[in-house]
Amino acid sequence: MTTTALPATTSTGPVAAPGPAPVGAPAGAAVAAAGHDRWRPVRALLSGLHAAAFLALCVVVGMPTDRLSILLWVLAGLACRCAGRGWRSTVRLLADWVPLGAVLLLYDASRGIADTLGAPVHVAEPAAADAWLFGAVPTVWLQAHLTAPGWLSVVVTLVYSSHFVVTPLVLAVLWVRDRTRWVHYAGLVVALSLAGLATYVLYPAAPPWLAAREGVVGEVHRTSGDGWAVLGLPRAGALLHAGQGQVNPVAAVPSLHTAFAVLLCLFAFRLVRRRWQRALLVAYAVAMPLALVWSGEHYVVDTLLGAVYAAAVCLVVPRLGTVARRVQRRWRGPAASVTATTLRG
Repeated sequence: MTTTALPATTSTGPVAAPGPAPVGAPAGAAVAAAGHDRWRPVRALLSGLHAAAFLALCVVVGMPTDRLSILLWVLAGLACRCAGRGWRSTVRLLADWVPLGAVLLLYDASRGIADTLGAPVHVAEPAAADAWLFGAVPTVWLQAHLTAPGWLSVVVTLVYSSHFVVTPLVLAVLWVRDRTRWVHYAGLVVALSLAGLATYVLYPAAPPWLAAREGVVGEVHRTSGDGWAVLGLPRAGALLHAGQGQVNPVAAVPSLHTAFAVLLCLFAFRLVRRRWQRALLVAYAVAMPLALVWSGEHYVVDTLLGAVYAAAVCLVVPRLGTVARRVQRRWRGPAASVTATTLRG
């Protein structure tokens, strides 16, 4: 049996150029459309202007720490990436981020009233736990025996302040590059936030700097913003202190600063391929609790619980998703059978 190859056909009509690939499209589609995307320089220009404006704001006024401002900056940056991609990209942007932002803003509002629900504030217990583990309260010992040089104050401040922008920035990058992973990480962020909120309601606890004011521990200064003055940015320090004064001061257990740093490390460790990237993730997860303990923001036990919360969320949330999908399939099965029987009848 012989086979005859069919001659290749050539088209004499005009060939339509593919349009720009939408945000979140497969990588192949994005590459195929890249050569015909005239909006790419415009998006690059808008994104550069957006980044320059944010950096200028941080230098002149200070890094924003409130959730609404950060979300608005993120949405503005993603809107720049949607330029020229059609109205569907904008609709998807709003449909994905508005509900997420609403949940996180509701969490912030609830966290602010968590200490007004009548639960007693625990001031001595966290300090006693640290003293039992180490023989002394590490924050008190560090501030009494080690004087932080200027460069270390800058590192501590930058690490502490990064908490407010790193998670939204990672979410933004994931939304542009891989929406499936964005959905997964956003679910982890929401779950971790709710777990922290539940603990703040049930177990409000004072941080070291507040316990020192109450005379429970030795002298402790809140130094998380001192690095801004070393950098010659006193307004940034004032903005940080103003933001700290607007949040729940007894939401210390667990340390969500540590929890989100560890969550990022656990989530991204398998996604990156280079050793230096993995080393950077681990270094960030370790540097955050060190900065928090040194600056008087948290006890060591707070940071350990934060790491445990992050690990628990990474383990539990995917399993809950698997159970939910199984239940959904079971419910769909009988419904599909009934529909098919009805159609045959």
